[in-house]
Amino acid sequence: MLVVHATFPIDPDRRTEALELVGELAEHSRDEDGIIDYRVATDVDDSNVFRFIEQYENEAAFAAHAETDHFETFESALPEVLAGEPDVTQFEVESATALEL
Repeated sequence: MLVVHATFPIDPDRRTEALELVGELAEHSRDEDGIIDYRVATDVDDSNVFRFIEQYENEAAFAAHAETDHFETFESALPEVLAGEPDVTQFEVESATALEL
């Protein structure tokens, strides 16, 4: 499994537009083959920071995601809504276990 964690600082004046872009991206991404889960959340300390948590079956699914129309639409609009540089980290996970709290 491949996990991607991305943090995007959003311009407060463009937050509404960014929410629409992110919502569309997440909705369409969850329908893609090879995506286990695709979530976006706002940071509790700064509501203008969006955090993406993406789980893919493999590298091929991640690569296919980057070629979709909805990703390309998001990517082209992203510079207009950012307030800084995104931070993106990819993890290769060999196993995962659900924990009870």
